[in-house]
Amino acid sequence: MTAPARKVRKDASPAMRTPPVVSPEAWEAAREQLLVKEKAHTRARDALAAERRRMPWMAVKTTYAFEGPEGRSSLLDLFYGRRQLIVYRAFFEPGVFGWPEHACEGCSMVADQVAHVAHLNARDTTLVFVSRAPQPDIARLKTRMGWEMIPWFTLTDGFDADFGVDEWHGTNVFYRDGDRVFRTYFTNNRGDEQMGSTWNYLDITPLGRQEIWEDSPEGYPQTPPYKWWKWHDSYVEGAAPDKT
Repeated sequence: MTAPARKVRKDASPAMRTPPVVSPEAWEAAREQLLVKEKAHTRARDALAAERRRMPWMAVKTTYAFEGPEGRSSLLDLFYGRRQLIVYRAFFEPGVFGWPEHACEGCSMVADQVAHVAHLNARDTTLVFVSRAPQPDIARLKTRMGWEMIPWFTLTDGFDADFGVDEWHGTNVFYRDGDRVFRTYFTNNRGDEQMGSTWNYLDITPLGRQEIWEDSPEGYPQTPPYKWWKWHDSYVEGAAPDKT
């Protein structure tokens, strides 16, 4: 089957060169052929996440200070008692396009894509956004844009410069062992495009999705898939994840 004839629109720009139209049987055969590559891509992605869980950690020795809705907080406070912390550096502050009505357009798209954080919390993981805007401006922006569920803190010191996000957006991941904090991962540029879903966030954390099929170091918490999944309003606040 040949592709449809190429047409020229009135504005003289070429028409889309679309793929051929085929029979259901030919379409299914093409789909099965592509599925082989897609499954290989999924396995490669899982292997990369497994390698990410084995990255060395960097000790964070500075406490850092942030302003939040309830006052001053340290980096340790941002974990909200959980073991893992994901910090996205957004640009909402004077000098950024859109201020003071809007945050950076790209950072706003990232915020728009964030899945319900209850699922991350159920895996002992906290997600927060940080920027240099004062808290009253952040509260107003969150209400306007529907981002109320995202904890959002104000940077007050050199955290952004120390972790590579003073001049560009980026996502840092931290792990808490008691009062000790470790940096475990960082991504920016197009890496941030992948963020938003529960699964992609968990895949960049040191503990991963914490499901028994994952290739994780010995002793890491893992439960059967589906067992821990709940409606986002059905998780028990403060409950520790199930362990095998």
